[in-house]
Amino acid sequence: MESNVLMTGGLVAVAVGATLFVVYPYLSGDIKAERRRETIVSTNKRASERLVEGGNRRKQIADSLKEVEQRGKSRKRVTLDRKISQAGLDVSLGRFYLVSAVIGLVLGVSAFMASNNLLIALPGLVVGGVGLPNWYLSFRSKRRTAKFLHEFPNAVDVIVRGIKAGLPLGDCLRVIASEASEPVRSEFRYIVEAQTIGLTVGEAVEKIAERIPIPETSFFAIVISIQQKAGGNLSEALSNLSRVLRDRKKMRAKVKAVSSEANASAMIIGSMPFAVGVLIYFTSPQYIELLWTTSTGRMMMGIGATWMMIGIGVMRKMIAFDI
Repeated sequence: MESNVLMTGGLVAVAVGATLFVVYPYLSGDIKAERRRETIVSTNKRASERLVEGGNRRKQIADSLKEVEQRGKSRKRVTLDRKISQAGLDVSLGRFYLVSAVIGLVLGVSAFMASNNLLIALPGLVVGGVGLPNWYLSFRSKRRTAKFLHEFPNAVDVIVRGIKAGLPLGDCLRVIASEASEPVRSEFRYIVEAQTIGLTVGEAVEKIAERIPIPETSFFAIVISIQQKAGGNLSEALSNLSRVLRDRKKMRAKVKAVSSEANASAMIIGSMPFAVGVLIYFTSPQYIELLWTTSTGRMMMGIGATWMMIGIGVMRKMIAFDI
């Protein structure tokens, strides 16, 4: 009997001890403290991982920006072949040189036949062979760039809507290459064709900044290059870029409107000497013929032309604004 009582008391004591061993940590808060320590440790670990990931991302972005900057420095020296490409002309260098030589020869011979003076024929040869072709390339390039800037924000919006709809970037580029207006369509067609020969999207997009060297295309190339290398929300980045492009377009139009009066004044002031010269020639030809029939008159014409060019350059600098 006594042995049974002792055994029962021992079992009860063991059960009470085991219960206290299991329940006491919950009653004393040790379990909650341990869980809190584990939560803090895991939170700190995730934070450190995010810091490391953020540092790696910033490093990738910085490397991408440095790479784009180095490529931009290498593009500062524009070759004639690239000028022809920027103007949108589909001619070879040999054909361009041939046409330039023919124009220079025609203008030089015409100046020699009109004046019978080699000193006048040689400048005509230089102007016709070098000046006029380069001016034409610059004129075509500026006009093509203006058309590209007018349509480029719409192309970026197409990419943003396509990505938000679930289309891959390559499909969005192909849509623009087939349906956009010129010259945006041809430029994006170059991107699609460059991808087919093995270039990545970032490398192909950077070709636009080479053919059309303006800040807008550089921004676009940087955004695509960084997204390809470091990841991120491409639709949000391109949406911000589209807003920036449209704001720049509005600012450019506002500057043009503000400076239109100065442009008109410069055109009037620059054309007045020629208009007055033509009127004097028709009213008193003997009076004005002294300018090109005498050495003193030719010298005065040269000095006047020099000062006219200086004045035109100063006025262009005064009304030209970089945006």
